[in-house]
Amino acid sequence: MTSPSSSPDRRIRVLYEFPQGVDPKRQGQILALGQTVGSLSPGMAKQIGDYQGILESFEVLPDGRGQAWVGYPLRNVSGDLGSLLVMVLGKYSLAGPAKIRKLDLPSNYGTRGRWGFEGISRLAKVSGRPLFMAIFKPALGLSPDELARILREVGEAGLDLIKDDEILPDTPASTALSRIKACRPVLDEIERTQKRTMLYAVTLSGRADTLIDSARRLRDAGANAYLLSPFAYGLSVMEALASHPDTNLPIFAHPAMAGALGGSPDYGFDMSVLLGTLMVHGGADAVLYPTSAGNLPISSETETNIRETLRRGGLGPVPSAGVHPGALPRFLPDGNREIILNAGTGIMDHPQGPAAGVRAFHEAWKRWCDKDSFSPEAIPDGPLKSAVLKWGT
Repeated sequence: MTSPSSSPDRRIRVLYEFPQGVDPKRQGQILALGQTVGSLSPGMAKQIGDYQGILESFEVLPDGRGQAWVGYPLRNVSGDLGSLLVMVLGKYSLAGPAKIRKLDLPSNYGTRGRWGFEGISRLAKVSGRPLFMAIFKPALGLSPDELARILREVGEAGLDLIKDDEILPDTPASTALSRIKACRPVLDEIERTQKRTMLYAVTLSGRADTLIDSARRLRDAGANAYLLSPFAYGLSVMEALASHPDTNLPIFAHPAMAGALGGSPDYGFDMSVLLGTLMVHGGADAVLYPTSAGNLPISSETETNIRETLRRGGLGPVPSAGVHPGALPRFLPDGNREIILNAGTGIMDHPQGPAAGVRAFHEAWKRWCDKDSFSPEAIPDGPLKSAVLKWGT
């Protein structure tokens, strides 16, 4: 089913999908009325008619599942993601199975990120190739000074970005502020010696009423990027972070908790809506998402839809899980280089150490550009060959 054609600036359009046996026409009508005016008495039709949703089309798919496009008046929301979600699913999410497959929003709806892929690449002084990103591992138990030593090793090898693991919040032994204070001198050294900026996305954690102040203090201490889990801390928190004048740094959005909202086949949101559309309109600059090659269940079609939605919105796609040097070609299927390859164990667990893991990615990039084979027999001894022998392609 294709999106109905009418002015995108006046309505928000949602494609709902229902399991076999559920009447899409009936449910579409319930949504159009119940998620807007609630009831429509004859005497008030003229007064409230402009606020009522419209069932625009419906169909039953060959497998018996039903779909319905519902249009909602733009005037019914306040321009943020919170009011949007209450309108398009809200209390209906308690009523029975329904999954939002597509969400069509006006281009200027919500909060747009201030950096996007282009801005992040400009900060890192990288052009014409993917950016290479790593994750501090082990995720917990390392002191800030130990993280700084890892940072120096991978930074000297040519890594573009690194991030905290999302499960590392402020802990007594390792606060975000202490990590920045330990790592900032290393970032300065890399900038001085290599004439480039390495980005470190530090985890934001804490209550909503303290998070902006925490982000401001981190920026003042030398942070140059944030890592936020918006489905755990709140989409409105990310919108606030992306619009506050004192927190103007790239925001890397982590998908933690997204599976609870989109993992069911019959409830919630399609992953391309959660990790694509909502991120584009919620203030993110780059978005991490699972890959079909990793250990998190996601189809290659969904992976592609997420990536292309982010690209259309100007954000940085950050495939994660299943990313290692030998797999580089599969993340460049169309030759588009606007991507950030995020490897955890694919760098940190390289047989020759993390620095070799970084060099393996650069070697893989050169090999891809030269159209050389990634067969182990064709690769000369070195970091890339060791990576391919361990993880394959």
